[in-house]
Amino acid sequence: MQKKINIKNLALAAALCALAFVSMFVFRIKVQFLTFDAKDAIIGITSLLLGPVYGVCSAAVVALLEFLSVSDTGFYGLIMNFLSSGTFALACGVIYKYKRTFKGAVIGMIMSVISVTAVMMLANLFITPLFMGAPRSAVIAMLPSLLLPFNLAKAAMSAAIALIIYKPLSSGLKRAGILPKTEGQGYRFNLRSALISAFAVLIIIIAILVLFLYLDGSFELIRS
Repeated sequence: MQKKINIKNLALAAALCALAFVSMFVFRIKVQFLTFDAKDAIIGITSLLLGPVYGVCSAAVVALLEFLSVSDTGFYGLIMNFLSSGTFALACGVIYKYKRTFKGAVIGMIMSVISVTAVMMLANLFITPLFMGAPRSAVIAMLPSLLLPFNLAKAAMSAAIALIIYKPLSSGLKRAGILPKTEGQGYRFNLRSALISAFAVLIIIIAILVLFLYLDGSFELIRS
């Protein structure tokens, strides 16, 4: 029985990896050498559904696929994509693993936003100067005007998308028998979750405004 469950989990993780990869072809926002897409949201959902190990492994697989296909930032992009997606998946997955409630999912996503923003700031300080061939002082000057708002908006938008999609997806997978049904209330949709979903939509709108207005003149919208 355990073997069957593991095979189901692997198949589901593979399907979500494919969905995360495909999402990069549907909608991408390019801000100078930075790129936003929806893959982190799907990788975060993988972590909520299957646990942080599956989430981090999915982050590695999708980062590698992006490196081999659509990425124009080479090995630098591979490292930064994995750090961003892996941190996002690890933070929300670890918290939700031990607190499998709606509140746990929300706290996990908040921690993902904080963790990704902090990790990417450090990564930009130490890795970006090597990629750009610029002094670290130049990168530090970019933190408040580009790097911080971009990474914060990207992580917040990914968390909001994940919170909106997770409940109907997990419920559907449980009804289909792909995931085991949990005892108790768990992640139950109610007035509180509806209000938080509405708040998540507001976060998405604010994040889009940050990307298109605050970073005005420095973005390029890519559709395929």
